[in-house]
Amino acid sequence: MRQVRNLLAGDSHWLRRGSHLLKWLAVLAACYLGGVAATNLAPTVAETSQYRAVLRLDPVPRHSPILHAPTIVGDVDVQFASPVVAPGLDVQVAVREEITNLFTRPNVDIRALQPSNDEISAAIGQAATGVGIRFVLGAGAIAVLLALASHYIRQRNTRRHHVAFVASAMVVASVGTFAGIATTYQPARFAEYRTSGVLGVVQRNAGLLADVEARATQVTPYFRNLLAVTQALQQKYVAGTVEGPPSARFLLVSDIHGANQYALMRTIIEEEDIDAVIDSGDLVNFGRVQEGDAAGIYRSIQSLGVPYIFTSGNHDQSSPTDRAVLARMARIPNVVLLENPAGDLRELSFRGLRITGFNDPRYFGDDNTDPTGKAKPAADRYNAAVADEPEPDVVVTHEPYAAEQVERGRLRINGHIHTPALEGNRIQVGTFTGGGVVSHYSEGAGQELNGQPYSFDIAQFGTSCELTSLTRYSFRNLLEGRPAYDSVQVVSGARIDPYRPPTTVQQPGSTQPDPEKRICSRLEETTLRPIPVAPSAPSTSTIAP
Repeated sequence: MRQVRNLLAGDSHWLRRGSHLLKWLAVLAACYLGGVAATNLAPTVAETSQYRAVLRLDPVPRHSPILHAPTIVGDVDVQFASPVVAPGLDVQVAVREEITNLFTRPNVDIRALQPSNDEISAAIGQAATGVGIRFVLGAGAIAVLLALASHYIRQRNTRRHHVAFVASAMVVASVGTFAGIATTYQPARFAEYRTSGVLGVVQRNAGLLADVEARATQVTPYFRNLLAVTQALQQKYVAGTVEGPPSARFLLVSDIHGANQYALMRTIIEEEDIDAVIDSGDLVNFGRVQEGDAAGIYRSIQSLGVPYIFTSGNHDQSSPTDRAVLARMARIPNVVLLENPAGDLRELSFRGLRITGFNDPRYFGDDNTDPTGKAKPAADRYNAAVADEPEPDVVVTHEPYAAEQVERGRLRINGHIHTPALEGNRIQVGTFTGGGVVSHYSEGAGQELNGQPYSFDIAQFGTSCELTSLTRYSFRNLLEGRPAYDSVQVVSGARIDPYRPPTTVQQPGSTQPDPEKRICSRLEETTLRPIPVAPSAPSTSTIAP
């Protein structure tokens, strides 16, 4: 009986401890919600010389919190990758009333309205302090109420450990929340930048806003203010993560489907300082050369003035052995085929980056069953070819089912689905032409080519060969001749690219380069060489940029 009593006493002891823990967690949650409520009931105001921001905490803590700035012309979301859970921030940005007349002056440069980095840093510090004080006051008020409730419920028999019980929960909630905010909302924690609505016209740098500034009489003061603030946020969190000039900027497109919209592509190449285009296939609809000739596609590709890196898609051949479109593409001077009409795999060395890929084995008229199984022979052949080669930096395929079977490759690029997506290091590119003229107007709900948005990506690499950023654009009204951006999304390259440049430091006085550190630059020679399945001495040819 004594053993039974001891066992029951032990169980009772652990039950009491568990009950105390649950009560403490409930008090902790109450203090946290009280602190968040205080930041919403009495929001924090942070100001620069021209702008005013009102901040409130989002009550749901996450590992990827978002700084959300809603406006009447679109939203701005800056996402962070936090080492701990942290609440999101809702920020309402507006122009200060006393300087509103500034926007009525002629020839106001948007770049001149951007707050400086010092102003932004000071405003962030001011905001953090204000939010922290309000949170502590709100959490403290809840703690006092809970302590008083405990005091009267227990008929004024309050013990010190009850006060310490409530106070510890309040302190943990306050310190944990403030530490989460302080460690999360930093440029080094930046993960993704996104705009929507009219604010989607905001580009990578202020130079691309020249067309907006030229129409100053049509731009409202409020809109000009929002453009300036959005640019400042993007430059603070995006540009701050990139050191030095880029080594290469690639325009990623896919699924042209016979629509000649290369005039827009030329504009993007010029405005965004693009070094080369990567097209992951489906240039035409029915696998016929005549379709591209009739639309003037081949002539337009040649006019781009930059290398056009290409792998074919399932719509680029009319049978399993048809290579006519590839043969026609091979005749265009600036086109680089990663797998030529003879089936030879080739590696392009561009600015120090190793780019490979392979064509889609499927064709127009295929029965569209088991795409993974049909992609396997081509993927296996590619994997065998690169098994003993240095790991490719970029692997280009058409279908995701093929890209997912690639065994070696830092970044995998595919199209086919007509919807942009990110899955680990796989970049799925949307359709540049909305699926083309024919498919854009096709009828039937749920079809792959029906009603797709127009989109393209820009991948930027740094001088250590790492992906620094991926910028994703969606646009509309292209067929009507009035292209307009719907959204702009900037993703930190560190979220996609598994490669991390070595951090070793060269010894002082040494003239030898660090053998472990790769260098990518515009001075690197551009070459194209075959990739043999069995090791052999490859021949190398230099191609024109």
